[in-house]
Amino acid sequence: MPSDTIAAPTVRGDIKILLDGSPVTLPSDRRSLGGIRSYLETLALEQQRVLYSFDVDGVPANLGWSQRTPTPFAQVEGRTLDLDDLPLQFIRTALQQTADVQAEVVLAVSLVLINDGAVAREFWWSLAKQLKQPLLTLSLLPETLCGTSSGASVSKLRKWQLQQLGGIIREVDEACWSEDPIILSNALQNRVLGWLDNLQDTMTLLLETLLAGRRVACRGTW
Repeated sequence: MPSDTIAAPTVRGDIKILLDGSPVTLPSDRRSLGGIRSYLETLALEQQRVLYSFDVDGVPANLGWSQRTPTPFAQVEGRTLDLDDLPLQFIRTALQQTADVQAEVVLAVSLVLINDGAVAREFWWSLAKQLKQPLLTLSLLPETLCGTSSGASVSKLRKWQLQQLGGIIREVDEACWSEDPIILSNALQNRVLGWLDNLQDTMTLLLETLLAGRRVACRGTW
């Protein structure tokens, strides 16, 4: 894992810095990942864009890294978004988060059948913390995203989804205490995966609606 500091100033010339695929020349005082990222953030803002991706040697960088021994790296790449594209990116991120937790639940459906009750409960409780993440990402969407004619505001939809999720988690918690592991497995399959599938369908429809609206707006400007 790359560190937060370039090993030595002499390797600066060997490091490739890219922003949206174009090479960037850094100021001489930018010797850390924090400094590099700050500079790319500045360049993005000057273009009325925001930095949304920051990778080091192809791996998403965490600026909380605190390795004591600096590890050299060869490439840093940042990607930006136009401000108008942020809602689309939030939805795509939430869709990816949903797909990730779906894979975890599919694995759990089988694992709870071959572990004792205590292990299965701990596995479920760890998994349950991840279920709300897509909804937290969707909370970043503007309230006016779908207009006022949709019949329900974005915030009301999110609150309903959170309430529904709370009820599902309560049901699965109760299933955790059954002596029959099939009951927990079925609850994960039918209630949790079912909810995630519905959430995914809702977000996919929302994304398609926004993209269709964007295409119509573009044609209207021709």
